Amino acid sequence: MNRSTRTFIVVAIAVGVAALASFGVFRAIQQMPVREVEVRSLHQVVAVRALQMGQMITKDDVKLVAWPASSPVESGFTEVDKVLNRGLIDSVVANEPLTESKLASLEAGAGLSPTITEGMRALSVKVNDVIGVAGYVVPGAHVDVIVTLTNRNSQESMTRVVVSDVEVLTAGTSIDREKAREGAAMPASVVTLLVTPQDAERIALAANEGSIMLTLRNPLDRAQTQTAGIRTAALLGEPSAPVVVKSSGGRRVVVRAPAPVAPPLPKVYTVETFRGAKRGEEVIR
Repeated sequence: MNRSTRTFIVVAIAVGVAALASFGVFRAIQQMPVREVEVRSLHQVVAVRALQMGQMITKDDVKLVAWPASSPVESGFTEVDKVLNRGLIDSVVANEPLTESKLASLEAGAGLSPTITEGMRALSVKVNDVIGVAGYVVPGAHVDVIVTLTNRNSQESMTRVVVSDVEVLTAGTSIDREKAREGAAMPASVVTLLVTPQDAERIALAANEGSIMLTLRNPLDRAQTQTAGIRTAALLGEPSAPVVVKSSGGRRVVVRAPAPVAPPLPKVYTVETFRGAKRGEEVIR
């Protein structure tokens, strides 16, 4: 028997022994009993499907699911009856646990009213494609309210931010925030804002005395807008506000500073030149 034959026999025996050993281990593991570990659980009320803000909860909207008892949902519900006939004050997604913070009281009902937080008011304003930022003033967005007024005596106009960082509750009759999160425009003729009573008065007066516009904000930008406003005179290079001085007699005299005179612009001439088939321009001052 030569060397190559002996090597082949040894390798074949090793492979056969390894195969038998592997099969034996596989059969031994397969015959081992399955050990089931019982996990203590409780029941939790979750949404069957995505539910919108303002919707009234019914039996078809919720279900009970097993939930690990070691990680209970804070302010959650373990009984379906405790969430029925209550309005949602925030939207939920499918299989999301319902909590006390997302449900209005039983007496509050459903719709827009339960979503208004304590101390706040809902105020509707008329908009169009321009005022409503092309339909992107949607539920959940934050806006600034700008008013343009004209002084009846001087006929001078002024524009200024009157209310800053206002949350939009509805666009028309829609309170669908899920559609708003998708970035879809929602054209509407009326939007409803969540404001304080004082801001409601400011917006109502602004809408009555002048014209208002809405400017869309980044929802993460919560800083208050601080501006001095802009007057018609400021657009023409004049002082944006009159200067108030007192005379020696104690009387208040309002004077306007002279408008700054801009330096004359240098004369500039543009000459069209052709060098062969190449066209060019030269500026001569």
